[in-house]
Amino acid sequence: MALYGGAIFGPAATTWFRFLQSRVRIAGRPNLEILARVGLDQAVFASCNLFVFLSSMAIMEGGEPRKKLESTYAGALKSNWMVWPWVQMTNFKFVPLEHRVLVVNVVSLGWNCYLSYLNSQGSGGGDGGKDGSKLPRE
Repeated sequence: MALYGGAIFGPAATTWFRFLQSRVRIAGRPNLEILARVGLDQAVFASCNLFVFLSSMAIMEGGEPRKKLESTYAGALKSNWMVWPWVQMTNFKFVPLEHRVLVVNVVSLGWNCYLSYLNSQGSGGGDGGKDGSKLPRE
């Protein structure tokens, strides 16, 4: 997880936030500008980032990315859309550009716990059988 955060997410998020700040401009309509940034963030960055995260976790675990994505991507993306638009609206409205990745990193502490749980469930781990059924606990 640290490798992913330091090597992939950190640089990508920093570049993405700079792009949104410099390219998504709606003069005289600051709230519309924020909504446009959040919409782009969720449609482009969040969906791609989640795809890369789940795929890279599967590869690092020695699994098959396609299976991981089929079992977890849609649910994770829906959950993402329940949490992150609110975080990003607040982030884009009140937080200076140089601190936005920090805000995302703080919220990501809890989000990454959820993704780790989801990742373990989607890999057939835990107490699920190969056919997806629950195995009895001893």
